[in-house]
Amino acid sequence: MATERGPIVPPAPVPPERDLSLWPYLRAVRDNAVASWPARAYRETVTERHLLGRRSLTVTDPEGIRRILVDNPGNYVRTPATRRVLRPMLGDGLLISEGAPWRHQRRTLAPAFTPRATDGLVPLIAAAVHDTLESIEGQARRGPVAVFPELHRMALEIAGRTMFSVGMEHHGERLRGMMERYGRRLGRPHLLDMILPITWPAPLDLPRALFRRRWVRFLDRIIADRAVEEAGGPARDLLDLLGETRDPETGRGFTPEELRDQVATMLLAGHETTAATLLWACYLLCLDPETQERAAAEAAASGVEDDPAGALAGRLTFVRAVVDETLRLYPPAFVIVRAARGPDTVAGHPVAAGDILLTPPWVLHRHRAHWRDPDAFDPTRFLPEASPPRRFTYLPFGAGPRVCIGASFALTEATLALAGLLARFRIRLPPGEPVMTAAIVTTQPDRSPAFHLSRR
Repeated sequence: MATERGPIVPPAPVPPERDLSLWPYLRAVRDNAVASWPARAYRETVTERHLLGRRSLTVTDPEGIRRILVDNPGNYVRTPATRRVLRPMLGDGLLISEGAPWRHQRRTLAPAFTPRATDGLVPLIAAAVHDTLESIEGQARRGPVAVFPELHRMALEIAGRTMFSVGMEHHGERLRGMMERYGRRLGRPHLLDMILPITWPAPLDLPRALFRRRWVRFLDRIIADRAVEEAGGPARDLLDLLGETRDPETGRGFTPEELRDQVATMLLAGHETTAATLLWACYLLCLDPETQERAAAEAAASGVEDDPAGALAGRLTFVRAVVDETLRLYPPAFVIVRAARGPDTVAGHPVAAGDILLTPPWVLHRHRAHWRDPDAFDPTRFLPEASPPRRFTYLPFGAGPRVCIGASFALTEATLALAGLLARFRIRLPPGEPVMTAAIVTTQPDRSPAFHLSRR
């Protein structure tokens, strides 16, 4: 939000003036991919480069994005590197499947993620948020709190309660540990992941396969435990809905293996992205205390802890705008990568089979042609009275047929959690090093800062 001090601009990697050469580029992709785009990518709407014998186009032109994601999505598929990195965690779930299997999954999942279905889960979300805030308050009496691990636990707890009707006290720490260990090594793309065909073995394929075996056994155990547990309340959970829903065209439901892969997809996508979004929102609000006070006043007046559903129904517009602006500056999926299956034309540029098309929300959301003060934190740009962003310039959840099916759930969760946090605490960050991105699979912070939290 603009103040007398001027716009609040959070720290971010300085784009290189020129395209990175091979080894610096590969290091950036491995350690912090948002540092790989040169300054011209933030000014031009299509940039081209050749790397490892392949041509890639970075596309931030709205009509070009529409062509890739909406008008001709069948021509643009996941790259081998994406499948190598994600499949051990997600199997053949919705996020990485293609063609007829993807269409079946999307049709079958849709009823479980309607706004009405999400509304029914609000009490479960609110209960998990309340328990997390109680834990944080106890820690805050003793000094600064490393909020990020608490937000991770909260996101897992919400996943457990909304998906399985049970808490994650028995499985949460192991689940988090497995995800973190995979991300530290096996989840980082390597050179051979990018250049070898998917049918050729890459060096990390074996350890990823071994991880996959342990991961599948673990998820099967969680689902089996859920089958013998009684539901924690009258609310239906997502596992119930996914077990009962049917493809409206074929009448077929999910097999146990397909159901497990959907569970894995929702656990990973929801857990990682929600926790990171809330951490970034806290960080931005520490940089801008005036905006924090405005959001906190709205959260307190909404009665979010007593009536979360009512608070969501039009009483948290500014808190929601903070979430939207956080997703602009720190989109969880910092890049959408596709490989062209055949020739096409995108934004006036010819595309050949095998070309790589990159649509990076990180660059798109900070692009000089699309946004006023693109690097500044300004939630007012997302208030109802503001002009909406031009289509295909704001993609925190993607676009087209493959837009994130859980977007409504994620926004509900993040808005309730942030409102509850702000209604209860004033948040300050001790002096020290800035928090920077470490964008590998998602846009994570490079460290877990400790916040001073004082009761309001």
